[in-house]
Amino acid sequence: MTDILFLPGFMCDQHLWDDARSGLEQLGALHFGDLTRDRTFEAMAERVLAGAPERFSLVGFSMGGFVAREIALMAPERVERLALLNTSARGDSPEQAARKAGLAKAAEGRGFRGLSRHSILSSLHPQRQGDEGLVGKIREMADRIGKDGFVNQIGVVRRDGHDLLPRISCPTLVVWSRQDVLRSLHEAQELADGIPGARLEIVEECGHMLPLEAPEEMVQLLADWLEHAD
Repeated sequence: MTDILFLPGFMCDQHLWDDARSGLEQLGALHFGDLTRDRTFEAMAERVLAGAPERFSLVGFSMGGFVAREIALMAPERVERLALLNTSARGDSPEQAARKAGLAKAAEGRGFRGLSRHSILSSLHPQRQGDEGLVGKIREMADRIGKDGFVNQIGVVRRDGHDLLPRISCPTLVVWSRQDVLRSLHEAQELADGIPGARLEIVEECGHMLPLEAPEEMVQLLADWLEHAD
C-alpha cells in the first residue's frame, strides 16, 4: 500500500484532514507530520523526514507546502510524488516579515490568545463564513497548538523559492481554490510553471481551507494524482 505523508498549514494539526479521512484511507497508509516544534522550514523538514517511511507520496497544504518543497529537495530519492495545495514559493515582503516578528514578540509577552475571528473568516469562502462548526474546527486546532507552536510558526522566515523549483524532479500536482484570498492564482501558476511537468488544478467554490471546505473534491484530485503520476 502507498504511504502518503500529509503536512498541515499554519496553526493546523492532523485534524485538518478529518473530513476527508475516510476517502484518504482508501488511497494508502496515512502519515502526518508535526510542524509545530521548529523555527525554520529546514528544521521542520528534517524532523518530518526522521519519522517518515522510507519512500512516500507527499501532500503539503499552505505552510505545509513550503516544508514539502524542502523535503522534496532534501530527500528526492524518498519522495515518489508531490502535491502542493493552496500554497506558494514566494518569500515574505519586508512588511510581512516585520508584522510577523511583532506578532511573535507580542505572543511571547502576553501569551497566545488564539486566532482572531477575522483571520479565520478570511481563510474561508464567503458563503462558509457563517458556518460556526467549520470556524470552530479551525479555532480548536489553533488552540491545541497553542502559544509555543504559534511563536515557532509565525517566526519562520519565508524566502523566495522559485529558483529551486526546477530541481524538484518527482511528479507534482498543484491545487488552488477559486475563492482563496490568502494565496493567488498567480502563485499557484508560478509553482506549476516552475516545477518540471507539474499540473495545476483549480477547485471551484472553495476558499483557502480546501481540506475542510471541499474534502471530497480534494480526495478525488489526490486519487487521480496517485493513479496517474508515474
